[in-house]
Amino acid sequence: MRGRWYVPGAGALVVLATVSGCDTLSARREQVTAKVAGFERALAAGQLGRLCATLAPATREELEQSARSRCDRAIGQAIEEQELPAAGAVRGVDVYGDQARVLLEQDTLFLAHFSAGWKVTAAGCRPRPQRPYQCEIKGG
Repeated sequence: MRGRWYVPGAGALVVLATVSGCDTLSARREQVTAKVAGFERALAAGQLGRLCATLAPATREELEQSARSRCDRAIGQAIEEQELPAAGAVRGVDVYGDQARVLLEQDTLFLAHFSAGWKVTAAGCRPRPQRPYQCEIKGG
């Protein structure tokens, strides 16, 4: 059967779609992990400007609007209120096309790929049974 693909299930379509871009799935996971590591280093060092630079545009905008303040002040306030935990080591990375989820020991972050690279769309996220994650920082 020349020219035909056998796809053993719908899950395989997701994998095929994920790796069909320019980057391999492994490379995309490494990029996402590096972005999260940078986010966590900036968080630990209190580098608020660097934290803001890692955020997706809609996430940054939502943070600024909800705090009625510039991003660096808004994210500083979130840190002071203990909304962003020290996340710990990476436990898992899931990449689906231009979306990613990174499971850490004490946190879950979500990212999206933009022309400027991977950006954090949500942080300070906790799972809830049979419901979407509850995230302290998220886009609108």
